Amino acid sequence: MAFDAKTLKFNDDGLLPAIAQDAETGEVLMLAWMNAEAVERTLDTGRVTYWSRSRQSFWVKGETSGHVQELAELRVDCDRDCILVRVHQYGPACHTNRRTCFYTAIEDGEEVELMTPMVG
Repeated sequence: MAFDAKTLKFNDDGLLPAIAQDAETGEVLMLAWMNAEAVERTLDTGRVTYWSRSRQSFWVKGETSGHVQELAELRVDCDRDCILVRVHQYGPACHTNRRTCFYTAIEDGEEVELMTPMVG
C-alpha cells in the first residue's frame, strides 16, 4: 500500500508530533512538529524537515547549525497521530548544544542536569 501523508491524523493546527530517535542507539533525541508537507519533504529528500511553530515556516534540521538529521526510517504509530523519525544524527540534536533535548531528570523532586553542552 502506498503511503499518503494526508492519511495521518493532524491536530487542529495541521500538525502532529514527531519524535526523533537515534537509529543506532535508540536514544530519544528530541520532539518537534510536522505538517503533511514536512513529512513529504522528509521522505523525498532524506533530510528531516519540521514545521517551526514559532517561525511558521519549514525547518530542515541542521540547515543553519550543521547538526544534520539524515532519515533512516519513518514510522507511524497505531493511531496515526504521531510519527517516529529514526535518524542518523550528526552533532548535537538540541539547540542547547547537547546530544539530546531530554537532558534534565527529576530525582527526589529535584531537577538534575544529566549532561553538559558539547564542546566545539
